[in-house]
Amino acid sequence: MTLPSVPPLPEPDKAAVDPARMALLGHDLRAAVSDVIGGLRLIDQSQLDGHTRLQLERVRTAGELLARLMEETLAAMLGEEDPASAHPGNLQLARFLYDVEMRWSARAHEKGLGFRVTRAPEVPRVIALDRIALERILSNILSNAVKYTDSGSVSLDVAMTEGGALTITVEDEGPGFSAAALARLFEYEGRPLGNAKPGLGLGMHITKDLTGRLGGSILVENRAEGGARVRLELPAESWDRLAGQEPSGSLPDLGRLKILVAEDNPTSQAIISQMLTRMGAEHAIAEDGDEALHWLEREAFDLALIDIEMPRMSGIEVIRTLRSMTLANRRMPVIAVTAYVLRANRDAIYAAGADAILPKPLPGIEVFGKAIADVLHGAGTLRSEETPPAPEEMNRDTFERLMSIAGPAAARELLDRLDDDLRRTEAELAAGLAAEDRGAIRAATHVLIALAGAVGAERLQALAQSLNAMAHQSEAIGRAEGEEALDLLHRLIGLVADERARRAGAA
Repeated sequence: MTLPSVPPLPEPDKAAVDPARMALLGHDLRAAVSDVIGGLRLIDQSQLDGHTRLQLERVRTAGELLARLMEETLAAMLGEEDPASAHPGNLQLARFLYDVEMRWSARAHEKGLGFRVTRAPEVPRVIALDRIALERILSNILSNAVKYTDSGSVSLDVAMTEGGALTITVEDEGPGFSAAALARLFEYEGRPLGNAKPGLGLGMHITKDLTGRLGGSILVENRAEGGARVRLELPAESWDRLAGQEPSGSLPDLGRLKILVAEDNPTSQAIISQMLTRMGAEHAIAEDGDEALHWLEREAFDLALIDIEMPRMSGIEVIRTLRSMTLANRRMPVIAVTAYVLRANRDAIYAAGADAILPKPLPGIEVFGKAIADVLHGAGTLRSEETPPAPEEMNRDTFERLMSIAGPAAARELLDRLDDDLRRTEAELAAGLAAEDRGAIRAATHVLIALAGAVGAERLQALAQSLNAMAHQSEAIGRAEGEEALDLLHRLIGLVADERARRAGAA
């Protein structure tokens, strides 16, 4: 039976949260969780028996979920946007289902139950979905299935309907749902009285809420042969927004890769996220160097893209620390991303342990994808000896290509982020130029180099690079260059505003 929707759980009282205390607590929580997961990853399992290895994998997968839930909880308590939810990106089903199987097969085996996970051949390898929400849904469904099944087995099957919907079905051989349980199944604390099993009745309420957020539906019924069946159905539009398409043309297929992106600028985060999503990669976003190390301590990645200029810990420090620590990821390929491509900067980046360097602004998706493929195949750094053409004020082809990569829905979000970033950068650059504050000019132009290049504002990008070099080398800051940069920046903000209005009207 399909039951009606229920209101979500109440929001936390943000007014009662002390931000400073939560920030300190969050720092220590992340460190502790990272130590637990990092320690598990460093255990040599080759001499362990199968049961012990299975239990370690169970703890690891649960620990990684705990780390993601902790980030979401801290963001919610502080009224902030969680980076993971801001960039849901891709989910590689094979990796995801492996982690589900490791965690829940160990739990089932403790009770003497069988546990099986199957995936139909037609199910896509990569989908665009909120991993945390799906993990929480399946955790609650599987927890109930294992809890109420005293003998027999539990199964999880992933398949496709004729209409193109993705289905995830959990079946067990327990007693099934009583009529009283079905009547209140999705209510808050809706467990009927007299239930001998532990619990408050929150799991299915959470499941229904999260399923609705994902745009899906849930069917709960008793099987004719005994036991229960819970079927999650996700229509194509809920998971095929970006990742359902196979990489096209000459783009590399990154559908088996998991990539860490360490980047503090929101617009650059969005651009990199969209390009990686287009090529099929699963990825995580770290907003500064400290967070990047926490990710690397907690989870395994195939490659990292590290911005060199980040708060709290620079990219060079992150790369150097990664290479020197006993981390499972320490030999992973690293691509440094930087606006500073002078010989001395390159030498310092390579000395820290980077495998390649990508210049800011990031190149188009084809060159970006080739750089990743080259590093993974051992081809080395992306370099170009060609003399670039004279910069145009606005390369409209670059702008349109960026919008095309994003797609209609994501393009509107990208334009919103871009508008915010450009306006903030304009204010910071104007203040820095007026006060001749070299630090402020360096910071503002560092961001502007990436933003202008990404959208095709070539003349503005060149001016930002020139101003940045002046601020770094103690040269007199050119008044004419500063005034022209501010003028072009103001015009770019107007262009973005016009584009936002045009797309809003079209919608």
